[in-house]
Amino acid sequence: MSLAARHLEANGISTVIMGCAKDIVEHAGVPRFVFSDFPLGNSAGRPFDLDSQRQTLELALRVLESAPGPRTTVQSPQRWNDDARWKLDYLDLAKLTPEALAERRKEFEVVKGVAKAKREDVGVGKRDVDGRPGSAGAPEALGGLGGHVGAPQEDIA
Repeated sequence: MSLAARHLEANGISTVIMGCAKDIVEHAGVPRFVFSDFPLGNSAGRPFDLDSQRQTLELALRVLESAPGPRTTVQSPQRWNDDARWKLDYLDLAKLTPEALAERRKEFEVVKGVAKAKREDVGVGKRDVDGRPGSAGAPEALGGLGGHVGAPQEDIA
């Protein structure tokens, strides 16, 4: 995303990146960056928390509109948890029992299934006539961008 943002900026299109890996994103030199001190993969806010996601988007739009200069980083005031010790335990598989690990896997599979169903509802992830991952009706759902946006669909499932 960082390289795409820099390319767009070089061609006159303003961008803002939302992310959780501050060191990596800042190293890449993005023009505007909203940093959320959340676990990786949650840069748009807490999962299933529309208020958190709305606040993150509003902050990103404000940064896009009013960043004082290039390579501006703004930290979201939101916190994943009131106790910062979550960072010590997050994804530490050694601290999970086999039962807890199995439960997390089950939860992940449910969420993955929901995401897949939503993509299928708009036609994303279907195959073109030539067998490539493609649009199959997705251009309208993706705002006319076509079906070859981002990673191949089979990598996302």
